[in-house]
Amino acid sequence: MGAPVISGDGVFSHTTVGANDLQKSTIFYDAVLATLGIKNLGPFGDNCFLYGRDKPALLVLRPSAGGPASSNGVTIGFAAKSTAEVDAFHAAGLKAGGADEGAAGARTHLPGAYAGYLRDPSGNKVCAYYFS
Repeated sequence: MGAPVISGDGVFSHTTVGANDLQKSTIFYDAVLATLGIKNLGPFGDNCFLYGRDKPALLVLRPSAGGPASSNGVTIGFAAKSTAEVDAFHAAGLKAGGADEGAAGARTHLPGAYAGYLRDPSGNKVCAYYFS
C-alpha cells in the first residue's frame, strides 16, 4: 500500500493516536467508530491502522519513537449525529475494553451539548459529542 492520501476541508488533515497494544486498540476503535459511520480502512505497514469514512482521517499506531503511547492532556472528540450515536459510542467503547471517563449525557458547559467520554486501551481520552 502506498502513502495514505490525507486531506479534508476541516482544520486538521488527520489525527494520530498511539497504541501500546495495536490489536486491543483496533478492537476498541473498530467498535466505537462504527457507531459513527467511521470504518477501519485497513493497515498501513505493520504498525498502523487507518480510519475514516472515505479517506484516512485517524491513524492508530505504535509510536515510532519506540516508547509507550502517551496522550496526557489530549482528548480527541468525534462528531455524532444524534444522542443515540453518543450513547452507542460510549456503550461500544466500554464493551470493547475502554474505561469510562464520563457517561453519555447532557453537558452543562455548552448549550445543547450531549457527550460521552472514554479512555481507550492505551489510556488515550476520546469522546463523542452531539449538539442540538
